[in-house]
Amino acid sequence: MRVAMISRPTLFSAPGGDTVQIKETAHALAKLGVEVDVLLANEQVDYKNYDLLHFFNVIRPNNILSHIEQSELPYVVSTIFVDYSEVELKVNGWKSILLLKLFGKDGIEYIKTMARSFANKELIGNRAYLLQGHKKSVEKVLQQAALLLPNSESELHRLKKWYFFETEHRVIPNAVHPVFLDKVADVSKELRVLCVARIEPIKNQLTLIRAFKNMNVQLELIGKPAPNHQKYFEKCVAEAGGNVLFSGQLERDEVINRLRKAKVHVLPSWFETTGLSSLEAAALGCNIVITKKGDTEEYFEDYAFYCEPDRPKSIQEAIEKALEEQVNLKFNELISKKYTWEVAAQKTFEAYQKVLDS
Repeated sequence: MRVAMISRPTLFSAPGGDTVQIKETAHALAKLGVEVDVLLANEQVDYKNYDLLHFFNVIRPNNILSHIEQSELPYVVSTIFVDYSEVELKVNGWKSILLLKLFGKDGIEYIKTMARSFANKELIGNRAYLLQGHKKSVEKVLQQAALLLPNSESELHRLKKWYFFETEHRVIPNAVHPVFLDKVADVSKELRVLCVARIEPIKNQLTLIRAFKNMNVQLELIGKPAPNHQKYFEKCVAEAGGNVLFSGQLERDEVINRLRKAKVHVLPSWFETTGLSSLEAAALGCNIVITKKGDTEEYFEDYAFYCEPDRPKSIQEAIEKALEEQVNLKFNELISKKYTWEVAAQKTFEAYQKVLDS
């Protein structure tokens, strides 16, 4: 079996959670005997070399349409369906309210696609997208797929509220690498708080920094500014007190070392399909502070400390509780059984087989 995994043109130049999901899934699938090529949407694909196409990020249908129109191969979609509307309302205020009234959520996504084509030199790649718009393009991708692979039932439910489709689905959980499950109990935790994420409005580091203005604990922010959000990063730096450390992008081994020592990992996002860095931190024995925005509750259940993303006081109180409580290693055990890339790859492999057998 040979599969082409196809994703956004900026998959490696602007890495995110989808980058991790694709790379780790491809690596684990190789151990199951699946030949996987990871390709960018703007690359030429020799379709005759593959049995199946696997797309990511349904919110970018322009990256998918040209391929499904050129190829007769069956395809599956890891939807990774992120809703940016709330954070845009909070960040842009009345401008976003006006845009929503004028264009709707899908219209705004259409405009953003146009903007990316100029700012990041991402070619639209498909004339049909320009003509039929965002909503119909998403629905075409969803409806014609052989199988949809959301990261949770919650994600699928949200997708169905926005779009019409009748395609079958299989949940493929997001996961952690085995290195995050090694030697947790023997580490004595320090009263330190980490946030591992790209620095951008949706991750909400600015409100997090404001929450730390009344705290005597150090916050370490690990990650670089997201493309097109340099001004947001500069605002974060300007508001940060002496107890906030910006460490930039670090190698995975160094991130692991710091997470193993930290008592708390916080990610007060406006939206997460999973919150991969939170899942990795939990695997390393950190207490987790997150919001309920998105699909986090399906993963973290009662094991996390939840906060409101727009209230610094709520974030502060959740962090203080997480610092006081002992680390609950039961969640670590749950992660080692349900949320590894081996488990995700096995479920993905079974999905591939179902499509090819039918």
